[in-house]
Amino acid sequence: MKNVIIGKQFEDSENYQKFIKIVKERNIKVQVVEAGQRINIEKDLYFDVLWPMSENAISENSINNNSLVCKIVYRDFSMLFTGDIEAIAEKAIFEKYKNTSILKSTILKVAHHGSRSSSMQEFLNVVRPKIALIGVGEKNTFGHPNSDVLERLKKSGSKIFRTDKDGEITIQINNKGRIWINKMIEAIEL
Repeated sequence: MKNVIIGKQFEDSENYQKFIKIVKERNIKVQVVEAGQRINIEKDLYFDVLWPMSENAISENSINNNSLVCKIVYRDFSMLFTGDIEAIAEKAIFEKYKNTSILKSTILKVAHHGSRSSSMQEFLNVVRPKIALIGVGEKNTFGHPNSDVLERLKKSGSKIFRTDKDGEITIQINNKGRIWINKMIEAIEL
């Protein structure tokens, strides 16, 4: 590993200090990003960083609500990665981008494991994902994903994939825009 990209940190923690120590020991370059930056990977493939923002950092549950939120774009395909943000950050992101098309994405990585404090309807209305991915442990003690979140995702027209039900999920996209969702148990073409 030569490079690591992280969101701007607004709170120090023991884990962050361990991370800094490891990257220094291994001589890994760390790029700290925040909203407004674009990371070009190759032709037709890039990340737009949508969150966090220095001028609008959230103090409530700071580590979660200032999670790195970015959108990967490959030609006509896009995927929105929402980290562990909760409703307060979703609302701030919604307000910042509601008059643009930047949030609209083919796939949504559902925020905060599908907790009740994420995936508000107004946010989903602008993202309009065809596919929603939820990373969640089987029989977790938090009750994730929340049934209201699942209902909102269904209402938004999303096909839902969950790691607790489907196992590991991988996505393949070809240069013609075809998408394959591979579950640990089976592969299906959309």
